[in-house]
Amino acid sequence: MSFKQFVLSNIWLVMIVLASGIMLLWSFIGNRIRGVKEIDCAGALQLINHKEAHVLDVREPDEFKIGHVLNSKLIPLGKLRERVGELERFREKPIVVVCRSGNRSATACAMLGREGFAQVYNLAGGMNAWQKTGLPLET
Repeated sequence: MSFKQFVLSNIWLVMIVLASGIMLLWSFIGNRIRGVKEIDCAGALQLINHKEAHVLDVREPDEFKIGHVLNSKLIPLGKLRERVGELERFREKPIVVVCRSGNRSATACAMLGREGFAQVYNLAGGMNAWQKTGLPLET
């Protein structure tokens, strides 16, 4: 069986493999293309402690109540566009954006970047990574 015959005989399998590859590639480069800067927990802690970074939590209120970064501000991602004015005083300061895993916060970072916030950082791995590192939570 030739390669062409194999591809034609297994077109759905080939399509699934190609789609999976594209999604995997996007997960590695998508945030960079959107202008999202990733930061790990140690880097975030440095920004918070030494550069007075503001922590923005974009999870839902029930997630926030379970535990959040000390002194973080809750603005759920779905409300961010209408409440972005609440962040105006932090426009010139670093902002670390967190969610559960880093996906919603990446979307929030891209949105804030379009609004002119230049020092916005996505916490890679989100609160999952924060907790695995053993960093403190406020409830």
